[in-house]
Amino acid sequence: MKLYGYWRSSAAYRVRIALHHKGIAFETVPVNLAKGEQKGASYRDVNPQALIPTLVDGDRVLHQSLAILEYLEETHPSPALLPKGPGERARVRALADLVACDIHPLQNTRVLAYLGEVLGASDEQKSAWFARWIGDGLAAFEKLVAAHPETGRFSHGDSLTLADVLLVPQLGNARRWKVPLDAMPTLQRIEAACLELDSFRRAHPSQQPDHVEGA
Repeated sequence: MKLYGYWRSSAAYRVRIALHHKGIAFETVPVNLAKGEQKGASYRDVNPQALIPTLVDGDRVLHQSLAILEYLEETHPSPALLPKGPGERARVRALADLVACDIHPLQNTRVLAYLGEVLGASDEQKSAWFARWIGDGLAAFEKLVAAHPETGRFSHGDSLTLADVLLVPQLGNARRWKVPLDAMPTLQRIEAACLELDSFRRAHPSQQPDHVEGA
């Protein structure tokens, strides 16, 4: 498999976690978002949206991180990232969607560029934007897991799920944009449990071949 990604992309981070968790060998193909490499013709031939990640598995080219994660779950079902029961699976998917659909689209690089280049937002205004939408989303995530009987060591029970795979990279983005996390002790506890796992350590942005120190 080949994974086109960028070291600081939370969407690519999600997929790396799943690949390592499932023990799937893959080749990393860096796409430098900071230099606009995703907009080049060669990468648009791979992904017409000019987004990352893209996963290539033989003749199959897959876009969108959630679709990729579901594909990996179906083609490599063990160790599982979704629980067995339909209600439990729906809960995990809802938590993952909270990040992927409600938080992430409002804080990706395209939005950042539009805020600054088109709307003329200052750095302070951009930070306020991100703090609002990341903070609101993570506060809802905290409320959904804090007192829920199905929350365990992780977001759902005591086994890793897609909810955790989405949560941890988003918490990294929150810190990058200086979003306060003091009111989210459950999320921080879950994050700490995740970061003890080898799959998260290997997938961490700092461990990627295109990582830029101090960026």
